[in-house]
Amino acid sequence: MPVIIQLGKLKVQVFSNDHNPPHFHVSSPDYDAMVLISDLSVLQGRIASRDLETVIEWASVPDNRKKLETEWSRLNER
Repeated sequence: MPVIIQLGKLKVQVFSNDHNPPHFHVSSPDYDAMVLISDLSVLQGRIASRDLETVIEWASVPDNRKKLETEWSRLNER
């Protein structure tokens, strides 16, 4: 489960052999959430709204979204 980026206290990770739909994990000392790559909505878990804004801002950059998609595909080939 490589860390894609550390944004302050937030870790963005993509896990291998994970379930669909494609998503990434965000963890902090207080929260854990799964966020869909397709529309950046929270799939499961909880995250503070300020932290979610930080993650969405990062993931909304086209190169960063592409990195998430690439890592998901690489780690979850079926």
